[in-house]
Amino acid sequence: MPVTTSPTTPDPADLRAVPGLLPLLRSAGPVLPSGDDGAAVRDRLREVLNPPPWQPVTTTTGRTWQADGVDGVELTWDVGFGAPTQAWLLRPAGETGELPGVVALHCHSGMKFFGKEKIADGPDGPRAEVQALRAECYGGRPWATDLARRGYAVLVHDVFGWGSRRTRVEDMPARSETYAALVLAEAERSGRRLTESEVYDVHAAAHEDAMAKLLGVLGTSWGGVVAREDLVAVDVLAGLDGVAPGGVAVMGLSGGGARAATVSALAAPGRIRATVVASMMSTIEHVLDGYLHKHTWVMMNPGLAHVADWPDVAASVRPQPLFVGYGLADALFPEEGMRAAHERIAHLYAEAGAPDAYRAVLADLPHCLAGEIRDGAFAWLDETMR
Repeated sequence: MPVTTSPTTPDPADLRAVPGLLPLLRSAGPVLPSGDDGAAVRDRLREVLNPPPWQPVTTTTGRTWQADGVDGVELTWDVGFGAPTQAWLLRPAGETGELPGVVALHCHSGMKFFGKEKIADGPDGPRAEVQALRAECYGGRPWATDLARRGYAVLVHDVFGWGSRRTRVEDMPARSETYAALVLAEAERSGRRLTESEVYDVHAAAHEDAMAKLLGVLGTSWGGVVAREDLVAVDVLAGLDGVAPGGVAVMGLSGGGARAATVSALAAPGRIRATVVASMMSTIEHVLDGYLHKHTWVMMNPGLAHVADWPDVAASVRPQPLFVGYGLADALFPEEGMRAAHERIAHLYAEAGAPDAYRAVLADLPHCLAGEIRDGAFAWLDETMR
């Protein structure tokens, strides 16, 4: 998710613009209802996001490569609308036996021209824009590739709105294009030369709200459509030869972390074995003033407050293993909200009789999947998936 303003700068479209609304809504019905019943939370989430139905897909194999101790193969499948999904399957070089599977979920980051490339190296190598993002958010590393080298079968796919699944600029509505034109004109006046991907991302940023409106009218949501495609990817990886049975793990940073929590809550029992959420956890009420509009529609979907608090959604899969990494210097969440979320998740897992199934790292880090968060997540996956 992009960081566009300082967390101390009031967002002109946040809750303080409508004082008294939250108490009024609470007086009329449940807002952030109890998450003590995980199954009920999952049912409410499915109803609110309303992911479109899907059928099993057929994968097509493309190029293969080997580099830096990793074997890669391109996979493609059709999810029923839009361009085909492009994905990479990564494994340790030369390894042919069964390996634990991980679906690696790329972040939002305000970068939609690229999807899977942000977290994994493919046959063509990373572009400069991707390398800059990795330096900022991932300690300079393609973590999905590193995870494959560590001994996992890792599937990295583009999701609706990103990479091979991105919307063509010519299909974007005039309303969002008007805003994009202003931003591009300002860049030109300042003398800044934008790359092809940066130009596209200006268009895509304005288009995200327009797409959210369209999906809402159709009865679904950004979160629902993305979850549908992540559920397809989970099924694809679980069905591949050379992937150990018993469920796969899902892992992501930021918008990818929201996707990890969501797909885990919506998946069929036994499909997902472990969940890693990095830099994407806070109580909702703590983000309503000054933080909410820094976040993606993939997490902040209409009706979410009638499902449960966000930590309750993540913990709805208990006693399934869950790892959450909190960067206490994260500009997208207040520290108070992160600490409250950690306490809530720990409480729910303890009540379920599985306190050790929840692992957390609270580190003095910014919005990232790096350092202590990355090292802790990798070590925890080794304990949980082997």
